[in-house]
Amino acid sequence: MQADVTPRLLADIGGTNARFAIEVGPQQFERVQVFACNAYPDLRSAILAYLKSIQQDGLCCDGIKDAAIAIANPVVGDIVSMTNHHWSFSIQELKRSLQLNTLLVVNDFTALAMALPHLSISEKVQIGGGTPQPAKVIGLIGAGTGLGVSGIIPCGQRWIPLCSEGGHVTYSPVDKLETRILERIWRDFPHVSAERLISGMGIELLYRVIAELSDVELHMPLTAAEISQHALDGSCALSHQTMSLFCAMLGTVAGNLAMTLGAGGGIYIGGGIVPRLGEFFVQSAFRQRFEAKGRFSAFLAQIPTFVITAQYPAFLGVSAILDEHLRDQAHSP
Repeated sequence: MQADVTPRLLADIGGTNARFAIEVGPQQFERVQVFACNAYPDLRSAILAYLKSIQQDGLCCDGIKDAAIAIANPVVGDIVSMTNHHWSFSIQELKRSLQLNTLLVVNDFTALAMALPHLSISEKVQIGGGTPQPAKVIGLIGAGTGLGVSGIIPCGQRWIPLCSEGGHVTYSPVDKLETRILERIWRDFPHVSAERLISGMGIELLYRVIAELSDVELHMPLTAAEISQHALDGSCALSHQTMSLFCAMLGTVAGNLAMTLGAGGGIYIGGGIVPRLGEFFVQSAFRQRFEAKGRFSAFLAQIPTFVITAQYPAFLGVSAILDEHLRDQAHSP
């Protein structure tokens, strides 16, 4: 993007929070704000509230004609209905009502995947060994409200992002404890996806099921954030066991993704949960389970895994996607 272009609206919409920013220059994101999705009836209302707030802050929005939105949902056709939230909208109608020339809507993990080549050394932490190979596929997985999966494939000087719903693959147990857990969950959910276990709701479900299997009486339900905090501060053995299992299960699924993609460029871990676990995640069984693939353990040992620590990485990716779209438009006949 050229430095003299007009400001652009960027958004990263999850099942819980909507993040907005104005890009005023190449990878220069200003007026970043986070809105609770439940506070607004629809996406348009949240966007208008954001634009109103930055206008009150002295930034003129009249020049904003291009926008790109990353959203936690499959994007197929014009109508987008969120899986983990009630918002539903028409892309073309939203573009018209906001008086935009360009409105791109892409899956949030497609956008996050496109951010990976732009991350600095200080915006990621390596977990375990392995060395990224140049010009090789890079995989992405991340737990938050749901479980996102994507990747990018090198194509000359560009990267091609994958539009994946890999978080909904069937989870496979690796030991007797996980088999018992799945047998209990199968009573309520005939299909147990990776997302059912490796997500915010998954942490809460694991906590309840482990308590039941251990004959521990729960006096009150805990949120995923509370379980995580109790695990980190060592105040609850059940929370510690839950989060330890969560990290291990993530390792299994991340290893499956690395095998499926042949991800010689590495596997990156995003989402709202893991980056907050810090040393707990480093010391967990994640990497051991990532490599635990029998005859292919040596293959997995060569693939590095990174936790994304950048605060708003999706903005990098959705900006890159908008850049390419506008560039292609300018060069088209």
